[in-house]
Amino acid sequence: MTQLFGLGNAIVDVEVNVEDAFLTAQNLPKGQMTLVDSDQIRSLTSALEGLQMHRCSGGSAANTVFAATGFGLKTSYTCKVADDVNGRYFTKEMGAAGITLNSSCLSADTTASSGQCLVMISDDAERTMCTDLGISASLAARDLDEAQLSKAAIYYVEGYLSSSEEGTAAAMAAHNVASAHNVKTAVSLSDISMVTIFKENLLRILGNGVHSLFCNEEEALSWASTDRLDVAIAELKDIAQEVYITLGANGSAVIDQAGHQQQAPGLAVSPIDTNGAGDIYAGACLAARCQGAESIDAARFANHAAAHLITQYGARLKTLQAYAELKKSFGQ
Repeated sequence: MTQLFGLGNAIVDVEVNVEDAFLTAQNLPKGQMTLVDSDQIRSLTSALEGLQMHRCSGGSAANTVFAATGFGLKTSYTCKVADDVNGRYFTKEMGAAGITLNSSCLSADTTASSGQCLVMISDDAERTMCTDLGISASLAARDLDEAQLSKAAIYYVEGYLSSSEEGTAAAMAAHNVASAHNVKTAVSLSDISMVTIFKENLLRILGNGVHSLFCNEEEALSWASTDRLDVAIAELKDIAQEVYITLGANGSAVIDQAGHQQQAPGLAVSPIDTNGAGDIYAGACLAARCQGAESIDAARFANHAAAHLITQYGARLKTLQAYAELKKSFGQ
């Protein structure tokens, strides 16, 4: 039986190190995700010609599901890819990990292309992303396996789906199915651009509330239009029974179902790439909670996982076994 049912974009990341001057020249907001089309991706890639690039499967919720799988959960993922190099690369990696993909994952549209994301890493390890959703933008409610979702323990969705009407509708439909079958819903706000541009769709995805909400400090403050974290927490607690707010090097703030707020301390590491840190945090946290950990202990494990990830390139650990080894090392 599926323990974690994920819904989100299927993306292949291409990572490259850049100077901040490049971001300025291209008018790209540092540290944020910008939606672009395939022509813009090609133009940016051309401008970066000669620099070393790293390719890896991505997609925020996909990274979270992959991490949760590595940490011991049985998982499934609903997404959409094209029958191209990136699509086959993505599905092969997910399938090899034992993640069940939806039967409609592979699009029949022979003219379509799979989603891709150019991830530009600055000297301070901050990631700036340009994403072409490709066929992933057509992910819809009809792609849901409701029978599988209804038997899951947790339904997890990325806030990035709020950028499209079909994606929003799919997330809402999944939330309705989950609610009808007592499946816990967990949502990530994903990026400040989703909060500032697509908040109305995020509100539709959140519906009458969710069990768990994940975000970083910047997203939390933007959500509540405040510069005070306590004000943001009060507003987010009205939406979710449990709230997890990542605070960078300071760890994460946790508000449990009883309304108690605690802080899980961060770990001292030298980051080289923060891409995927929030994704593995959510995956580690959900896995730990599903396996019986208290929320604060789940957050401590999630901090441990994220701190380990950002010392390497890529939004995922190199192998599935690396997740199991990371879990084993926690607390040692």
